[in-house]
Amino acid sequence: MDLASLLPELLKGFSHFTIGNGVMIFAALVLVYLAVFKEIEPVLLLPIGFGCLLANIPLAGMTAAEGMTKVLYDAGIKTELFPLLIFIGVGAMIDFSPLLAQPRMVLLGAAGQFGIFGTLILAIALGFPLNQAASIGVIGAIDGPTSIFVATKLAPELLAPIAVAAYSYMSLIPIIQPPLMRLLTTKKERMIRMDYAPKPISKKTLIFFPVVLTIVVGLLVPEATPLISMLMLGNLLKMSGVVDRLSKAAENEIINIATLFLGLAIGSTMSAASFLNLDTGKIMILGLFAFALDTVAGLLFGKLMSVLSGGKINPLIGAAGISAFPMAGRLAAKTANDEDPNNFILMHAMGANTAGQLGSVIAGGILLSVVSKMLGIG
Repeated sequence: MDLASLLPELLKGFSHFTIGNGVMIFAALVLVYLAVFKEIEPVLLLPIGFGCLLANIPLAGMTAAEGMTKVLYDAGIKTELFPLLIFIGVGAMIDFSPLLAQPRMVLLGAAGQFGIFGTLILAIALGFPLNQAASIGVIGAIDGPTSIFVATKLAPELLAPIAVAAYSYMSLIPIIQPPLMRLLTTKKERMIRMDYAPKPISKKTLIFFPVVLTIVVGLLVPEATPLISMLMLGNLLKMSGVVDRLSKAAENEIINIATLFLGLAIGSTMSAASFLNLDTGKIMILGLFAFALDTVAGLLFGKLMSVLSGGKINPLIGAAGISAFPMAGRLAAKTANDEDPNNFILMHAMGANTAGQLGSVIAGGILLSVVSKMLGIG
């Protein structure tokens, strides 16, 4: 067999390559570039970008029925396994002491979910059916696992753009939030110092908190039980102090492996045929709107609390009421510290941030419950 007869076989990948494949491979390379050279959430964007790359190589077989990424998708996304494993790891990283010491921060965690419902209404106005609009709205949770969990149940056909929007905007928090913080707060407000005399939180309280919260949320919002229970399990592993190996595994090996496989699986759904359409563009814009609305609502509520407290609350902590833990809390604290190097509001911001983490799970569960019942899903 001569080279001329082998050439078509050697070039068969090129013969099936489309402009759409080229566009998506370019998008994949952009994600990889941002992860590697700009260090923007590399743990998230690098596997997503590489999964997108694999999905757009014709005839590679990675996304075929028995291909690796399709197996990962079926085993970890359809079953919701990967988001739940990630939540165990997140729970093991969280310390609820700042929230328990400052219960009023729950209000900021609630305000930080406003973007979910505002975006839901806007998505319906743009023509999305209720199940898709609800899934898009949950991007406003600024919580990748919650967004994936809800989208998998309500609108699996939109999972790829929803997951990409959720994780992309999570990674861009340091770019998106600061301009809104400066726009909606004055220099004087950003310089407000908050006293932090933490109430001592007993070990028993820290142990009972995740158990009680799981029971209460499970009974009130059963649809939120999978997420809240895994979050609380991870936290219980940490707070119990008797299973250090499991706690360390949850916040290291388990969450890292689950994130890697989830990123590859999500990225592999970003094929040109399914991703390059008008709805994807709308979802990305709506996701950005949801994020901005969450931040604005949190800041405005923070300003209200500041007024009601006689200027004792720095409204910047309102921006930490979103779910993105711990990035949002650290960013709010850094912004205050930039205005006044002796201003330390980290513990207050982390209280709001942990409240936002709980709020996103509960809000996602409520939305899932209401929409499922309205549409007879599940």
